[in-house]
Amino acid sequence: MRPPLSALAALAAVAALVTGCGAGDDWSGPHPRPTPIGALGAGFVDPARQPRPEATTTPRPGSWNGVHPPKDYRVVLLTAGHDGPTKKIVTAVRSWADAEGLSLRTVTASDASDLVPGITRALAMRPDLVISAGNDLVDPLAMVTPNHLAQQFLVVGAELAEPTANVTAVDWSGASFRGEGLGMSSTYDARSFTDRRCSAAVRAGVAAVLHGLTGIVLWLDQV
Repeated sequence: MRPPLSALAALAAVAALVTGCGAGDDWSGPHPRPTPIGALGAGFVDPARQPRPEATTTPRPGSWNGVHPPKDYRVVLLTAGHDGPTKKIVTAVRSWADAEGLSLRTVTASDASDLVPGITRALAMRPDLVISAGNDLVDPLAMVTPNHLAQQFLVVGAELAEPTANVTAVDWSGASFRGEGLGMSSTYDARSFTDRRCSAAVRAGVAAVLHGLTGIVLWLDQV
């Protein structure tokens, strides 16, 4: 005798809780290495002189607009802090993910003691990319990222003093925080974190990562 439909539904619910993912969860298993949709425009980088790790390059404004991630691109937004610039970056990342039709997951570090654990939680999701928002994360990222070279990171509105090849940053004159040891840049200006610049920073940074231009700093003063 078959069990009643209500019992089947209950069993299915229990199975979903045990596995921690639903049938439609595209994070539930491995997938092919992501490839970009579209190409970088002229002026993003000099094709004859590819930037080396830790180099700073100034892409031509809009040269990243033709690049989009594949629909199964897995991104974790890692965030800490409630200041205005951090909120602007968080909004830009979420707006970008919505516009691209991506399933974005968010990890929020609750306080200073949760910064490294927050990074660990993001790593455990095994995303294609971790996007960091918040100056408080810079020093913890500098400590953790060299030990996870297979994981790509994108830091928006700040940068690591000595990034490894898996850490790409997007910065500009009004941002450029590089960690507590170096202090805040003398040109820091919270007003420079405009909606337009933060949106461009996210798109430019993702375009660089998708095309393998990692470990560098993209400078967006002209946006």
